[in-house]
Amino acid sequence: MANWRGSRAKITSRRKPIIMFFFLINFFFLLYIFRQNPNPDPPIIPLTPQQPHFKSLKPWPKLPSLLPWVPSSNPSKRSCEAYFGNSFTNKVDLLKKERESGWFQCMYSETLHSSVCQGGNLRMDPLKIRMSKGGEILEEVMSRAEEEELPQFQVGSFEIEVGLDSGLKSGERLVSVEILDDVVPRGAVHSHTMRELIGSIRIVGQGHLQCVQWIDEPVLLVTRFEYANLFHTVTDWYSAYASSRIADLPQRPHLIFVDGHCRAEQLEATWRALFSSVRYAKNLTGPVCFRHVILSPLGYETALFKGLTESFSCQGASANDLKVNPTDQKTARLVEFGEMIRAAFGLPIIDLPIDRSTRRHSILFVRREDYMAHPRHNGRVESRLSNELEVFESVQRWASQRTTGCNVSVVNGLFGHMEMRDQLRAVLEASVVVGAHGAGLTHLVVAAPSTVVLEVLSSQFRRPHFQLISQWKGLEYHPIHLAGSHADPQDVITKLTDIVDRLGC
Repeated sequence: MANWRGSRAKITSRRKPIIMFFFLINFFFLLYIFRQNPNPDPPIIPLTPQQPHFKSLKPWPKLPSLLPWVPSSNPSKRSCEAYFGNSFTNKVDLLKKERESGWFQCMYSETLHSSVCQGGNLRMDPLKIRMSKGGEILEEVMSRAEEEELPQFQVGSFEIEVGLDSGLKSGERLVSVEILDDVVPRGAVHSHTMRELIGSIRIVGQGHLQCVQWIDEPVLLVTRFEYANLFHTVTDWYSAYASSRIADLPQRPHLIFVDGHCRAEQLEATWRALFSSVRYAKNLTGPVCFRHVILSPLGYETALFKGLTESFSCQGASANDLKVNPTDQKTARLVEFGEMIRAAFGLPIIDLPIDRSTRRHSILFVRREDYMAHPRHNGRVESRLSNELEVFESVQRWASQRTTGCNVSVVNGLFGHMEMRDQLRAVLEASVVVGAHGAGLTHLVVAAPSTVVLEVLSSQFRRPHFQLISQWKGLEYHPIHLAGSHADPQDVITKLTDIVDRLGC
């Protein structure tokens, strides 16, 4: 037994140098490979249901003004519901689902001339989308050109899987230019990024769709342009919200920005509050496959924007009124949308009955101030009211000197120094919102139905943005038209006195 153990020990001792030799060979071989490619691509693995998901979805809040989006009653063309609700009733199946293969359809609106499109078994490869990374801090990307931030889709940016019996060839485009003209017309938009995204989708055969991540839950793809401007961002919020409802999603989807814009902190806070999660396409680590993806129309194609260029009559009303007396000339959709934003930030969504006997009224004076908006901005805002500070201070003195027994307070609406939730709360609690024409007034979408709006318009900026929002919300609206950009403070105070007197104060 001793001799056997001794022999075994000698054999083991001989093997040690051999094992060490092979270990060193493998070590230097791997080191050589790593130096040749220090940043290897992530491994491409087959699409399987076991891949990690995004975090769980948020439920839809219970909104008092929510009216059904699906099924659509096929509203008459150019009615209020056609502009603000679900007129996306012309369904075009670009790829019908076969067993476990992909599918893709667009639902076209003859009123808005745009489509809400959706599909499944779709692959996105961020490495093949030419654009900046997106989501950076503004100071890190100063002077970056806008062209760098807008997506350019190379071959392979998007792929969709087809069944064996589809008759389609691998590498073909899913959609021809002629069909694109029908379902996603370019219109007046010079660079229609959503149209270009759909036009870039290529066919691949069944079993050839490979990704590093599988997302089983619904994902909304959004491309933005004027992402740092509140008005234009609200049009994007509305389009994304309406698309989610039209797609009949049972919960709030995840959202991916298919653009390379840097962060706009306060506005991005609302994107995060409205949807289950928010990511930038270029921040993903490799090709991603979607079980269900929805493509949101551009904000330019919403009624909020088209109201500036098209003439259509539409008045805001309560959902209860429309249930009792349906009409094509009224809408509660913007009220519903405002409730959605409020609910996303945990603010009250039930509007209390108007109490004219209240002895407290808040006047929110929305201010304009210099701020750095985007990489190409110089930090200076255009003056719409050249003596804004003088007018504001005069309104403050007027409120403090009132002796009617009412408590009238004036809120200094410097939104650039307020968190988004505080901005929204200030609008929601205001009896009167006053300010010069500017994007900050877009917050009227969350205002209570009893809110009165007083807008000061210079001769250079007499555009109907906020008159229309007030109209579509059913708010009382008053303008003060200036000969230039200088206002007489007494004119503003006279108008405010009349408004507050009629509030019973």
